[in-house]
Amino acid sequence: MVRYCFALDLKNDHKLIREYVNYHKAVWPEILESMKASGILNSEIYLIQNRLFMIIEGNESFSLLKKSHMDSKNEIVQKWETLMWNYQQALPKSKPGEKWKLMECIFKL
Repeated sequence: MVRYCFALDLKNDHKLIREYVNYHKAVWPEILESMKASGILNSEIYLIQNRLFMIIEGNESFSLLKKSHMDSKNEIVQKWETLMWNYQQALPKSKPGEKWKLMECIFKL
């Protein structure tokens, strides 16, 4: 199994943050199907203030490049991503349009 951790910020607006959380309580079935089809076995998102932390665990065939390629061809995933970008904002020093930033593991017990 492979594991990736990402960070992203939400716009610092309590109403928008609540809406974002609510969307994630009822993620569209097509998004869940797309995640599973890419080889994702587990995914979790954590929130503190307006900072998000996401963990993705995938099977041996999962790759970020493959997931990105699949997403780019999936109209429903693109609609979801466009909708979510209304709530999200890039981390400081991100490139234009760059969303979830891959985090470096610096400690493991």
